Amino acid sequence: MSDTISQDAGFRAGLAAWLERPVVRNTIIGVILFNAVILGLETSPTVMAAAGPLILALDQACLAIFVVELVLKLVALGPRFFRSGWNIFDFIIVGIALVPGAQGLSVLRALRILRVLRIISTVPSLRRVVEGLLTALPGMGSVFLLMSIIFYIGAVMATKLFAGSFPEWFGSIGASLYTLFQIMTLESWSMGIVRPVLEVYPYAWAFFVPFIMVTTFAVVNLIVGLVVNSMQDAHAEESNAATDAYRDEVLERLRQIEERLK
Repeated sequence: MSDTISQDAGFRAGLAAWLERPVVRNTIIGVILFNAVILGLETSPTVMAAAGPLILALDQACLAIFVVELVLKLVALGPRFFRSGWNIFDFIIVGIALVPGAQGLSVLRALRILRVLRIISTVPSLRRVVEGLLTALPGMGSVFLLMSIIFYIGAVMATKLFAGSFPEWFGSIGASLYTLFQIMTLESWSMGIVRPVLEVYPYAWAFFVPFIMVTTFAVVNLIVGLVVNSMQDAHAEESNAATDAYRDEVLERLRQIEERLK
């Protein structure tokens, strides 16, 4: 019985190591990118009219590869498969693709493009970016709250100052918020909004210039700084985890050598 359990554990460990080999990982990345192209071709009536059955067959082949990979991971890892958030992510993405796209669920056919997101869980550098964004969310929440306060104050001031002459831009709080958001993005803010306002209110620059400096340059750069810092922290944690795993592997090999020498 113990020999059977040992053989099963060895098989699982070997299968897990095989799935982590660069050639296997790169093959999956290639299939993901190829599937992305196939899903894009499905949106072309001309291509589908010329080679529709072939396109659909290739799409199903890609899905079959994803399902096989997922099953192999489940066999290799067992219950440990669901301890990884990225494995759960892959499971959900592939599961959505397996849902029939008939009748009321036809909208799910469009969600098949979500399979392209699997490249995030496959490429370590992309994983670090997403992990950095998730880590930065608590800090970004405080920044967004600060920006919301600044926008609300600016919208109230702009409505009271400019609503009389420019009701389409500043006639209400909602209109002012949208206009100020456009100004923050620097999309046609000067010739499209600010200069016409300056023709009627020459001192309006005293409102718009500080608003742009605070929102566009200060707050947005603060968000960028939070994301970059979180990405660096995520990279450091990943490096530490890799170092710890390598250390545990070396210690395990040393233990096995000591047992053989006894």
